[in-house]
Amino acid sequence: MPMPTLFISHGSPDLILQNNSDVRFLQEIARSLPRPEAIICVSAHWDSRKPAISGPDRPQTIHDFYGFQAELYDLRYSCPGEPGLAREISEILSEADLDCTVSPQRGLDHGAWVPLMLMYPDAEIPVIQLSIQTGSDTRHHHRIGQALAPLRDKGVLIIGSGGATHNLREFGRYAMDAPPVAYAQAFDDWLAVSIEKGAGEDILDYRTLAPEARRNHPSEDHFLPIFAPLGAAGKGAKGSRIHRNITYGILSMAAFAWGL
Repeated sequence: MPMPTLFISHGSPDLILQNNSDVRFLQEIARSLPRPEAIICVSAHWDSRKPAISGPDRPQTIHDFYGFQAELYDLRYSCPGEPGLAREISEILSEADLDCTVSPQRGLDHGAWVPLMLMYPDAEIPVIQLSIQTGSDTRHHHRIGQALAPLRDKGVLIIGSGGATHNLREFGRYAMDAPPVAYAQAFDDWLAVSIEKGAGEDILDYRTLAPEARRNHPSEDHFLPIFAPLGAAGKGAKGSRIHRNITYGILSMAAFAWGL
């Protein structure tokens, strides 16, 4: 059986220090998955002109944030890398006419290590991080996922890590436990229905088809990671929403799986 693919909303960097339903979901979801041979994580927090692949033997933990609790900066996710897999990914993308590069020193940013520390706290599974390209469109990222699909048969878990909704321009208007605001709820539900129907083309055209798309995603960085697991799942693949929660009224923590 091929490995499933996942999209996770990773939330704030200090999620790792909290005790809530989002944390408990990430702690529990790994139990329902086959144990991966390796993980490819497409994070919203690594943006490059062309696809870049992390290639160190032991990726460093990048604390790419400021102003948080002191103990957060002491955390390290000491998982192995997999340079051989990084080279294989590079070859796969190149064969698909996707110009790419391997970054031998790149570590893991919080979009990768925070959810993975909750999912796989033993840090024994090799992790490769893959960048997004905000200068390219949804179909570009979908093609990346399609190219990586054969790796699922080798036990590689493909995770997109971003946010189902991500309007930081309006962050702070509502309390953390405020009820969902209508425009965020509408997008969140549209996305779930589209994934469950296997309406991949609609999701690719979300900018014109989804309710309040630009308000929920003023920039695309936190939504682009969804297209790698969507593409790797296969044409017309139906997924499922495996977690739902909207925090601060507008920030969805939804997660989705294909092939689970």
